[in-house]
Parts: sequence; structure tokens; C-alpha cells
Amino acid sequence: MSSGRDLANRIGPAGVWLSVLGEVPAALGTSAAAAIEALGYGALWVGESPAHKEVFTHTALLLGATARITVATGIATIWARDAIAAAAAAYTLGEAFPGRFVLGLGASHAEAGRGRGHDRPRTALREYLDTLDAAPYRGPRPDLPVPRVLAALRPRMQELARDRAEGMHSFFVPPSHTATARERLGPGPLLAPEQAVVVDRDAGRARTIARAHVATRLALRNYVNHLRALGFTDDDLDGGGSDRLVDALIAWGGADTVAARVREHLDAGADHVAIHPLTAPGEGLAPVLGQLRDLAPALSLPHGGTTP
Repeated sequence: MSSGRDLANRIGPAGVWLSVLGEVPAALGTSAAAAIEALGYGALWVGESPAHKEVFTHTALLLGATARITVATGIATIWARDAIAAAAAAYTLGEAFPGRFVLGLGASHAEAGRGRGHDRPRTALREYLDTLDAAPYRGPRPDLPVPRVLAALRPRMQELARDRAEGMHSFFVPPSHTATARERLGPGPLLAPEQAVVVDRDAGRARTIARAHVATRLALRNYVNHLRALGFTDDDLDGGGSDRLVDALIAWGGADTVAARVREHLDAGADHVAIHPLTAPGEGLAPVLGQLRDLAPALSLPHGGTTP
């Protein structure tokens, strides 16, 4: 495996996390990836769900449409394919796109309806990694090792990420979680939290979009348990989330305000923040890319403001 420090240097402090790419035609998705690359973001994270595109195929399309940006699975669920298939996919992408693919793995959610080990997700993921490490492969191997990161919210999963991967990818977390995760990981591994954002100064409109996103996560048991561990109460979790909860998890406001939240994660110990622009249902990619364009100068990206 490569080191977490190498990976952090490669992808830089700011990337993009987008689920909407799994819902649009390939031509639109690859064009969006090229636009995100031109804006200077260092990595593009794509997730996996039963209703979205198959994540490794999707990643290959995005890598083929870009020249520099790293594409990471954020995350590929261990229930969608066995570890031998995942290893072959990772080797294939790593060899074809040297230094530009990151394998993100996780146990996902019981509500997704895949697998039977959600009562012991850490054990299931550890056993998956054991098989991944021993997987046979006769194709050409990458010149550069394919780094892997693990989805981790709670302490024991963070320890697994520290010990068996280049680092961890967290989702739906405030900067305080990032700070405690860095303490547990130590200085070496990559720490790459997702940060959902709404670049909109209208508080009512921004909170409506943000609360809709929060409500979808509150339907998932592991996120509810995660938020309780962070000190949020039943009052915070009811009704789609209190203003306190929404504001803690979703950065909204002008570009400078949102960029300040990204810097909070970085100051708390994150190496890279995967920015996740939220929009109202059915709005498509245009407002997503608009938010990323607005944010690029505020984040001081290497090529911020450059459009394809």
C-alpha cells in the first residue's frame, strides 16, 4: 500500500462528492467531471447504492473523461461484490489510470438490503480485507499501488481504517468529529470527511434543501446512532432535524461562509474535504456545478475559476 501522506499530497485539500452523477446520462456525467477537474478540485468521490450506477464501471467512465483528477469510490459497498472481484476492478483501474484511482470500501447500511452481516460490520469488513489482500490476479498490476480508504464513523471502524488502509472517509460529520478521528488515527493516515453544502444566502431556502438531505440520513440506523454518540438528542433528530443539527452538519450561506466550514475540517485535522453540493429535487447538475464554481475562488484552488 502507498502511504496516507502520499495520497493526501496527491489529492490536495478539496474535492467533490457527488451522488447525482449516478442519476444522469453518461455524457452529462463525464462532462461534469471534466468541469470539476478544470476548476481545480483534487478528487471526485462517487458513491454506490442499489438504485445508482455500478460504481467501478462508473469510475472508469469518469477517469476516461478526465486527465488529472483522482476518482475515488466513496464508497463501494462490500455487499455488492466479493473481495476478489473488487481486487480485480481496483487493479484494472489502477493500471489503466496510474495514480488516479482510490478504492474506498465500506459496510454501507442494513437498509440497503444487501448482505447479512450488518450486525457485525467491522468483522465483515475486516474479513473482506483479508480476502482482498490474498486475491489472485494475473493481469498487469499497477506501477503505483492502489490506495484504499475505509468508510468510518465510530471508533472501532476508525481503528480498522488506521491499521488496514491508507486512511478513512467519513460522511455526515461536523468538524468536531474530524478532530476526534484525527486523534484516533494519528498523523499518518488520510482523513477525508464529506461536507454537504448549500451555497445560498437565503436561510429559509438553504435550510429547506439541507433539511431534506438530513431527513434521508435520519432514516438510516447507523447515522442515528452516530449522531446520538455526538451528543444530539431526540429533539434534534425529530421532524427532519432541528436547526441545530442541520446547521452542524450542512454548511450553508455565501461562498466565503461555506469555505470557512471546509477550513474548520482542515484545521481539525482533515487532509481533504469532499464537498457535496445539495440542490432541490430535480434541479440536475447545473446548480451543483454553479455552487462548485462559486466556491473555487473562496477555497483558493490551484486553478480555481477556470472553466472548460
